[in-house]
Amino acid sequence: MCIIQHPRHNVIELQRLNGESFILNAFLVEQIQSLPDTTITLTNGKKIVVQTDEKEVVHKMTNYFQQIGLFGTEQK
Repeated sequence: MCIIQHPRHNVIELQRLNGESFILNAFLVEQIQSLPDTTITLTNGKKIVVQTDEKEVVHKMTNYFQQIGLFGTEQK
């Protein structure tokens, strides 16, 4: 898992279907689905299909939100 220290601190690194890495603003994610490829729908309606597994995307986002104090660190 990789949380990027980037000038824009609200980002996570994911992999496109062709294996190319890209940076996604975690606050723009509205929905994540497996169709069977992982498809991320952004708040503006744009859809991005990624190689990264749905659970891994959720884990990266949760970890990022915990890092910035948006989510607690206690697991239930």
